[in-house]
Amino acid sequence: MRVQSFTLAAASAALLAPTTPPTAQPQPQPQPRPHRQSRPYAPPVARPDTPVRAADLLARTQDCVAVSRGRYRSDNGAPARIPICGTADAVFWKADMDIDCDGRPGPRCNRRSDPHFAATTAYAQSDGRPLSAERLPFVVVPAPSRIWDYRDHGVGGGSVAAVVYRDRVRYAVVGDTGPRNIIGEASYATARALSIRPHPQGGGTPSGVTYIVFKNSGVSPIEDRAAAATTGERLAREFIEGGLSG
Repeated sequence: MRVQSFTLAAASAALLAPTTPPTAQPQPQPQPRPHRQSRPYAPPVARPDTPVRAADLLARTQDCVAVSRGRYRSDNGAPARIPICGTADAVFWKADMDIDCDGRPGPRCNRRSDPHFAATTAYAQSDGRPLSAERLPFVVVPAPSRIWDYRDHGVGGGSVAAVVYRDRVRYAVVGDTGPRNIIGEASYATARALSIRPHPQGGGTPSGVTYIVFKNSGVSPIEDRAAAATTGERLAREFIEGGLSG
């Protein structure tokens, strides 16, 4: 009986003995997330293979810093409300479009189609003949006056221009001069390229045209339409990107 009692006592002692808890396994520590450096915001820039959009040029010319001493009329008898605006790269104005059919006569620009036709232009093409308004896109700048003198702003014959109407952008050159107090005129070819009615009588549009002339630019010979388009696209892109970075 003592053996049985000893056995029971040993068993009871084993149950009452303190137990050692299992060793705790180390928990994985969260790793710090790598610091992500912030990059400065860069405004979107059109891809080189994407044509410049009218909306971008209109946004760039939304604000006007006047460089003219006064303002121009859109037509005889109209109020003088149109300033010449300027940036470091260009001058621009917003006006109507009258049709210039002057220069070398052709089937559409001649004394019969235009009672005010003049067989000369302020600038001539490389062979000495007047420009052809019905073949060459060009814009007209006001003759120098106390209001503004385009020659003081890096503009002259052959200067490259972007002409914007609605959602269209077309490139031209400075090819003729007009009255000293009136602005808003371009050649038959310019109007036609913009889908504006080009007839010298009753053609044109009363508003909504933006003319941008790039300073110190030029195409030679002046009648090289392809060179004007290529140069104009490049300068227009630089003009827009200059506004974004400024």
